[in-house]
Amino acid sequence: MRDQPRSDPLEASDFFADGVASRSPVPGTVARGQLKADALLETGMVEGKLATTFPYPVTEAMLLRGRERFGIYCTPCHGQLGDGQGMVVRRGFKQPSSFHVDRLRGAPAGYFFDVMSNGFGVMSSYASQVPVADRWAIVAYIRALQRSQYATLADLPVAERERLLAEPAVARAAAPDSQPSGTGHE
Repeated sequence: MRDQPRSDPLEASDFFADGVASRSPVPGTVARGQLKADALLETGMVEGKLATTFPYPVTEAMLLRGRERFGIYCTPCHGQLGDGQGMVVRRGFKQPSSFHVDRLRGAPAGYFFDVMSNGFGVMSSYASQVPVADRWAIVAYIRALQRSQYATLADLPVAERERLLAEPAVARAAAPDSQPSGTGHE
């Protein structure tokens, strides 16, 4: 047991012709969990160009996860609305661009994924902190934020549009007369 047939790392060895006990991986070896077979999913690119699509369908659960992750990782700089008015900006840090400018509203989904993954300007990479699926969820939420600031009544389903159009009349009819009497003791 004292003399085991093994080699310590970086130890010399007379077993191999090069005299080194530590072996290099076989060319083309990929560590477990590191195979990036789906370029769209892992890089936000398709054939070397920024993707305009998502790697899987955007669901309500994905948007909710994106909202949660956005609140944790993005709002300190980008603000709750994605307008670049986060808390660190109020403390003197450089303001990031609003997600609502035409340039970013027209940017492909892969652009946001790429920036989160690799960083851009003063924004560092979040690849080590935010998993791939969460980065895509954040991209979906950014798209929802962008849409929310430019949505029109015509964008709503007919049933929702009718409900919203009926609400103000119902609210006015149900509200008690709110004219002040001047006494303040109603």
